Amino acid sequence: MLVAPAATKKVKKSSDNINSRLALVIKSGKYTLGYKSCLKGMRSGKSKLVLISGNCPPLRRSELEYYAMLSKTPVHLYQGSNVALGTAAGKLFRVGVMSIENPGDSDLLASF
Repeated sequence: MLVAPAATKKVKKSSDNINSRLALVIKSGKYTLGYKSCLKGMRSGKSKLVLISGNCPPLRRSELEYYAMLSKTPVHLYQGSNVALGTAAGKLFRVGVMSIENPGDSDLLASF
């Protein structure tokens, strides 16, 4: 029973860390939101990192991971839902997939 709260704290801490780094990317970097634009970014080689929400449909997720593997782009599975990813991106709508093209001042790419 003592292990579970520590594990939850660790997950919460890492998601806060990603959210703060993501906020810096939104502020100073270049990114795209959405499935189609992320696929375009991966095909053209502009994407540096792809974030996929936790509740993205499995077929779409595997397709994105396949394209990312072909384009040698790292993929991060965001722990929260698409609503949480949208909120982390500073938007008032849901975001299922997000692609980072230029991290700006953030060190988000260094951790992946």
